Amino acid sequence: MSIQNMIEGKKQWRALMVRVKALPADYQIVYKEIQKYLFKVGPVELTEGTDLLAGIVDLFEEGAVLKKGVLEITGRDVAAFCDDLIKDSKTYADAYLETANKEVAKAIKKHADKTK
Repeated sequence: MSIQNMIEGKKQWRALMVRVKALPADYQIVYKEIQKYLFKVGPVELTEGTDLLAGIVDLFEEGAVLKKGVLEITGRDVAAFCDDLIKDSKTYADAYLETANKEVAKAIKKHADKTK
């Protein structure tokens, strides 16, 4: 990642946080929990930009304009809402599983080759 990309990413992040701070308080609370959840669950694309998070903010801004409660948008199970958003995304857990499976296969092959 180049310095220019890092600078641009920080600008996008700051602009996104300004938008979050402009949301009603209940929306901000839920957004922050969503953000924490997604950072822990780790869709790989989350590190490639702010598109997913910006999309959530777009959705929340629309809901706030329509005077909807935030849980009317996400539902009471916010984690399930997040899981649904990333259901087709590769997560870090997926990447780890792939790596683990490859390492196991490689180790078994190496062991089998030694015992021949």
